[in-house]
Amino acid sequence: MNDIITTMFNKKFMDELFKPQDLYSKKALRTVYDRLAHASIMRLNQASMDKLYDLMTMAFKYQVLLCPRPRDILLVTFNHLDAIKDFISDSPGILNQVDETFRRLIETYNCLSDGEFQLIRQTLLIFFQDMHIRVSIFLKDKVQNSNGRFVLPISGPVPWGTEVPGLIRMFNHKGVEVRRTEFTTAGNYVTPQREGSFELYGDRVLKLGTNMYSVTRPVETHMSGSSKNLASQAKENIAPNPLAKEELNFLARLLGGLDIQKPTGGETGFRLNLFTTDEEEEYAGVLHGLGLGRLWGALEAKAGPEQL
Repeated sequence: MNDIITTMFNKKFMDELFKPQDLYSKKALRTVYDRLAHASIMRLNQASMDKLYDLMTMAFKYQVLLCPRPRDILLVTFNHLDAIKDFISDSPGILNQVDETFRRLIETYNCLSDGEFQLIRQTLLIFFQDMHIRVSIFLKDKVQNSNGRFVLPISGPVPWGTEVPGLIRMFNHKGVEVRRTEFTTAGNYVTPQREGSFELYGDRVLKLGTNMYSVTRPVETHMSGSSKNLASQAKENIAPNPLAKEELNFLARLLGGLDIQKPTGGETGFRLNLFTTDEEEEYAGVLHGLGLGRLWGALEAKAGPEQL
């Protein structure tokens, strides 16, 4: 993990990343993802790669879409970097590299106006506007409908700097308030207690951009016979994984900052399967070859793999 983070945040790469450039096309983004996945000993077939790519794009779209304010895109990015810093808290040298990127983000984007942040947000949403892939974790949390569109909340804290809806003020030609009218809203809105921190260290307040798999949620389990009961999902496993370094080295190799040693002798590396069973993976692969991969995903999301 330290090697990959060191490579990602080296100065030369950051200099290239901060240069003004056009947004990637969908084809270019998919090509980068394919090359990342196959640049290491990890191997993904086409069907598993489709699932991984769909999860990435929909998760990011969800974060951008639900930002209370356009400026909060920066808080989402800071949440991403805060999570990376947790991985390297015991490596001061690498931590300094990440902090330097943090400072460059603050220097570059903190001075932008709300209109400029709105333009950034709108550009990203236009990029993802035709993507409506259903994701199981979003469906279970009821934040995504069966048609793949996200559910916008009608309750909770309003964006920082705005007032809770329910009051109409009327002014005369001199700008003096002359009357107030209250109305009832459908949602239960509250005023946020504080604004998220845009500094190097601080409470971001906003939870978008944090690990969505770290939340404990009920899952279906098979008990005696065919009965089903709700059980608490196991807490996130944070034990070190001996294969984690090998899984992530492909990105370092792509960036040109780390030489990856290929398996030698009898080592064959490992194979990642994102499907429940090998039979399901093979079947999805056949459907993909026939151009029916999206249909399989839609049927699986609706009926569940055990009913297909």
